[in-house]
Amino acid sequence: MESPVRLYWLDPRDPTQAFPDPRLAMAEPNGLLAIGGDLSVQRLIRAYSQGIFPWYNPDEPILWWSPDPRVVFPLDGSAAPRTIRRLVGRGDYAVTLDRAFDEVIAACAAPRPKQRGTWLGHEMQRAYRDLHQEGYAHSIEVWRDGVLIGGLYGLALGRAFFGESMFSRTTGSSKLAIHWIRQQLTHWRFDLFDCQVGSEHLSLLGATGMPREQFVTHVHLATSRGHRRGRWRFDIPVPSSTLHTGNR
Repeated sequence: MESPVRLYWLDPRDPTQAFPDPRLAMAEPNGLLAIGGDLSVQRLIRAYSQGIFPWYNPDEPILWWSPDPRVVFPLDGSAAPRTIRRLVGRGDYAVTLDRAFDEVIAACAAPRPKQRGTWLGHEMQRAYRDLHQEGYAHSIEVWRDGVLIGGLYGLALGRAFFGESMFSRTTGSSKLAIHWIRQQLTHWRFDLFDCQVGSEHLSLLGATGMPREQFVTHVHLATSRGHRRGRWRFDIPVPSSTLHTGNR
């Protein structure tokens, strides 16, 4: 299907407005579908359940995307790469779920080396905090001696987890966050772990591309299944020997 010559406009006054079919997204830039709207909980849930997500700079209008292919992590219980297994086996860290969501999203929003500013502006941070308060957004934290050294956050709908952003303050800490959330999602029999767009870093961790049409079909099936809403906790054995963060 040919790409459209225009973007679809979303009315910011109507959070119930339907999104256009993801197949109508532009080929260049890859996946750009719509502009406008708002970041209400209602609209964000509607977007993710159709395989669409927001991504824009703080000084821009809201842009909505559905790239092709979509990049995902398999949840088939396959063995982690050897380098990851070495990191996991060191045991000099602890991992938690939903213990420090605000700190994780703030760390993800901090400017990276050799980058000017951040795409994760205050409006986006507030939107995902709202989703967290409603039991949809979750964080994975990696600690060493009580200090937060890495993590990621994302959105869960049904049996689908949509990873949004991650950070690392020490070598390998974001890899540990990805490893342990994959283990937990597999244990919970999730169907999908989306990481949106690819990178060399994600490929080395086992992420693979999935055609958009196949991805959207998987999203519809996964989000229709029973939802694990509310605050998450690991119920698989995880490293915790150096966790001294106090009660939150």
